[in-house]
Amino acid sequence: MYSIGTLSKATGVKVPTIRYYEQIGLIDPATRNAGNQRRYDQAGLERLGFIKHARDLGFGLEEIKELMGLNGELGRDCHAADDIARAQLEKVRARIARLQQLEAELERITRLCEGGSGGTCQVLTALGDHSQCLGEHG
Repeated sequence: MYSIGTLSKATGVKVPTIRYYEQIGLIDPATRNAGNQRRYDQAGLERLGFIKHARDLGFGLEEIKELMGLNGELGRDCHAADDIARAQLEKVRARIARLQQLEAELERITRLCEGGSGGTCQVLTALGDHSQCLGEHG
């Protein structure tokens, strides 16, 4: 059995987050010892590890609930898990594309001014006038 602190250290999930996951039903409620302290079993540790890894990969709590509800049956469950993972991959690719656009625009803006003195700062001018941007990034 694991205390909530031990569970936190083992998974890297903060104690308040573990309590929240328990509250919303992502992990089973802990048993309590005589001192009313939460105690988690190996299954709780593994479930929290699954959640942490999925969160690290950018999955939202709803997707994680869906994934955890699958029994791992080949065919139906595997297809559903694949669909969820592919949707997440598309979200990540869209974020990367957006970040690449931001990178290009910021690179362009920083080239406008080499930190010189005198006159009007071109970086501040560009930031103040969205029409000077080359593309959409907002």
